[in-house]
Amino acid sequence: MAVAEAIDVRDVLQNRPSFGADEVRELERALVGGHTADIRQQLAELKSRADKGDASKRDLAALGITSYLVGRHEVACDYLSRVSGDGTAEFFHARALMALERFEEAAAMFEVAAKDGYDATHCTLCRAGAMRQLGRIEEAESILEKAPREKAQRAEYSYQMGCILADRGETYGAIEYFERAVDMEPHHTGALFRLASLNALLGNDDEAVKLYERALSRPPLYLGALLNLGQLYEDMENYSAAAFCFRRVLAEYPNHERARLFLKDIEASSDMYYDEEAVRRQRELDQIMQIPISDFELSARSRNCLERAGIYTLGDLACTTEQDLLGGKNFGETSLQEIREILETRGLRIGQFASQAPPSAPVYNAEELSPQERALIEAPVTDLNLSVRSRKCLARLGIVALGDLMSRSADELMAVRNFGVTSLNEIRAKLAEHGLKLRND
Repeated sequence: MAVAEAIDVRDVLQNRPSFGADEVRELERALVGGHTADIRQQLAELKSRADKGDASKRDLAALGITSYLVGRHEVACDYLSRVSGDGTAEFFHARALMALERFEEAAAMFEVAAKDGYDATHCTLCRAGAMRQLGRIEEAESILEKAPREKAQRAEYSYQMGCILADRGETYGAIEYFERAVDMEPHHTGALFRLASLNALLGNDDEAVKLYERALSRPPLYLGALLNLGQLYEDMENYSAAAFCFRRVLAEYPNHERARLFLKDIEASSDMYYDEEAVRRQRELDQIMQIPISDFELSARSRNCLERAGIYTLGDLACTTEQDLLGGKNFGETSLQEIREILETRGLRIGQFASQAPPSAPVYNAEELSPQERALIEAPVTDLNLSVRSRKCLARLGIVALGDLMSRSADELMAVRNFGVTSLNEIRAKLAEHGLKLRND
């Protein structure tokens, strides 16, 4: 087993005459190596000194940069704004401003950091990122094009190019750039975060989890990565890990509304997940119900009758009565017996779930809608840009279009595993942006 690197945190944060790039690297290793408690203690001492007005410029730089690395962005900005003429402090001030979405200020601070000695090429690449976040994508691209030739060898360049492509909807091109950035710099937090987000969007949850975990294995702390990872953990029923992620966010930001609500959802519904065997059986049943009829050898007559009735899976058969089948044209006892035998091989029977409530009827009449209204309700739910949790819950219900979602009530959504008040409020708000609402709302 590897032994954690011994680092004198007090020496790094308080005793050395300067706090520059070497100290930042040592501090990053200390955070990875489990020295968090020591770092917090030294931060408290530095903060006490700063609050009394006794902190030097060097102390303020150490305090601000360390605060940024552990995810305390507002604190970082407070202390780093008091430091001037120090390129390293100014660069991390700009990074903290970026985290707080103060992009205009961040862009200006990156320029100041470059003038005061911080890596000019890196500052230029980061400034392009600030421009992109301001919506000035062409300007950002122009900055990247004009950057020194060495840019192509920088992970940050590939990362920023990937971000531009992602903003333009060129997902696979963006992934290629993000992967290139990670190849150059295996712990590039931003590239790992964006790769994880795109993999989650494409349904590659296992890969997304690995990437989020890698993004969080090195400072700086990405609160967005913690939130997204927590939602993925919850969707995978790893509730303790999900709760840890949300509590970790709240440890730095006690008033973080989303983290608080996500954690509340887990705690409020924790008593619903005690029967793991029942959950396993339900999963197996769900998989069986999705098996297509085409997987079985049926007579041409039976197959044609089922297609005319809109029956394509074993689940469809389990929700249809024998009377309904016999009422179909050319469907007789021979076909019925053939289908019974198929279902019995999978532990099902015709009409087994026919007594369950039918799907909700649409809350609109498509024939009465204008072309624009019809296009809206037929739009995919992905257009709502929902969180991972909400998106997965809708997928479990087979909801693919906005019209499908409008046909569901709040109670129907709340009955789905992992769907809580937070997700319900999110969906209501997103629908409201389009002038839509759930059934009975």
